[in-house]
Amino acid sequence: MKLATVGLVAGLALAAASGGADGGGRTVTLTIHHSRFSASELRVHPGERVRFVVRNTDPIAHELIIGDQTVQTFHELGTEAHHGDRPGEISVAAGATAETTYRFGPAAGPPVLFGCHLPGHWAFGMHGTIRVV
Repeated sequence: MKLATVGLVAGLALAAASGGADGGGRTVTLTIHHSRFSASELRVHPGERVRFVVRNTDPIAHELIIGDQTVQTFHELGTEAHHGDRPGEISVAAGATAETTYRFGPAAGPPVLFGCHLPGHWAFGMHGTIRVV
């Protein structure tokens, strides 16, 4: 419970305090350590463009997939070996940093999800929620 609370607080702090990026968007940095993202919940504004910088400190590869439940299910069941051709989808090699940009839609509807779908990672808890408010 303490780890979840820390993740939530870190996520809110990242979302609130991230610096500006090009085009009026902002940058959110997520660090991966021990197959966990540094935040489990983020908040964005409707229509906001966010640049995600993902630092992988683990000795294994990970990915960041942003999207609704349909996108997450596709990737959980899919076989793509590498991501990076679509906004909100990147592969991050061990010890590397990668980035992607994602524009969020309106506040109405279910939250946007993010996570890693390498075998067993989502089930291990490597995912979170982005609330559009």
